[in-house]
Amino acid sequence: MSEAAEGILRAPTPPAWVAAAAARWQELLIDHANCEKKAASTALALMFAYPEDRALAAQLSRLAREELRHFEQVVSLMESLGVPFARQRPGRYAGELRAALRTAEPGRKLDLLLMGTLIEARSAERFRALLPALPAPLLPLYASLAHSEARHFAVYLELARVAAPGDWRARLTELATLEADLSVRPDNTLRFHSGPPQEPHGAAHG
Repeated sequence: MSEAAEGILRAPTPPAWVAAAAARWQELLIDHANCEKKAASTALALMFAYPEDRALAAQLSRLAREELRHFEQVVSLMESLGVPFARQRPGRYAGELRAALRTAEPGRKLDLLLMGTLIEARSAERFRALLPALPAPLLPLYASLAHSEARHFAVYLELARVAAPGDWRARLTELATLEADLSVRPDNTLRFHSGPPQEPHGAAHG
């Protein structure tokens, strides 16, 4: 786990996820492109939800532009490697995290910011975990993105601290416990944010 993410995430990514993601890197790239679009969309949605928060708007405007640039970089890499874009069914990770968020203010704003914190922290941690295992053509982009995601989670965390100085730490612990479970529990699909792939029923052990 990266040093910066150590105080945020409750569990490291399982080695089984890293091995599967490196072996199935074409699938990983497709989902990664979708993740970058979703990250930009999340930042923009928060800007529209809280237009009176000028500091939030300024920081998330920059972040959204950077996420869209990352999307362009991933798509360009896919094209250079002959990986076609494809639709994917949503994974469980974001949906189950979002289902745990409060719907009434002021808790809603804090929870949305903390969800952004956790997703970006997990992204940074997984980029670093993947670097020793990925094929060479992916390494330059993934190394640079690891640094960006670390900055992004710091942006969300600072916004959460400002939004709820007395409450953010305890609520982060609660949501981080759920996020850790979603990241380590075996999953039916391989996504950038998923648990390790579920072993097929009847698989041999030994």
